[in-house]
Amino acid sequence: MFNPLEKAKYLLAAHLPQQLPDDTGHEVAFAGRSNAGKSTALNALTRQNSLARVSKTPGRTQQLVFFEVEPNKYLVDLPGYGYAKVPHELKDHWQAFLDRYFRTREALKGLVVVMDIRHPLKEYDLHMISYAVESGIPAHALLTKADKLGRGQQGNTLQAVRKELFTKFGDTVSVQTFSGESKQGVDEARAVVNGWLGFGRPQADPRPPAGRDDSQG
Repeated sequence: MFNPLEKAKYLLAAHLPQQLPDDTGHEVAFAGRSNAGKSTALNALTRQNSLARVSKTPGRTQQLVFFEVEPNKYLVDLPGYGYAKVPHELKDHWQAFLDRYFRTREALKGLVVVMDIRHPLKEYDLHMISYAVESGIPAHALLTKADKLGRGQQGNTLQAVRKELFTKFGDTVSVQTFSGESKQGVDEARAVVNGWLGFGRPQADPRPPAGRDDSQG
């Protein structure tokens, strides 16, 4: 099956708002705590081994990195967050930059929040999801490194995270299990991102099917 994301290529890195591309078209942002597997997820979605460099140094990405899929369609790698050694001044800069980005960026059509399935919904994850929800932007959570857990543990964690997200944010945030290593959930996540980029109908629907209420399970 043709995957438009395979065409993604590095465009630019922005440290200041004036360095961002023109605010037109569609873009999908990716956020995640350091070492949550964000770079691995981006590489798996685009079928490219090194599009997003996987660094052994947490918090290395300190810019908004734009990858162009085609003109006016971008994947945006947000700075890794939650790493204690990042200076306070830099944290303050990024908080202000990201706040403005989420509040004013018309081209931003969706946020993918990458969380290690073994350590989900930390303060930073909830903070980023809140940015999106408060700005009316749909969010999709990837519970990465799912291959590290058995199927039963995966299912239990998925249900627990879904319930907590529903309690905090209502039906505005969808969630799935994911593994860049085993490719579990890659097609599902790719469909969500492609939909937000305008390549097809968005596939993410955080609401359970009629007659079933996963938020209670």
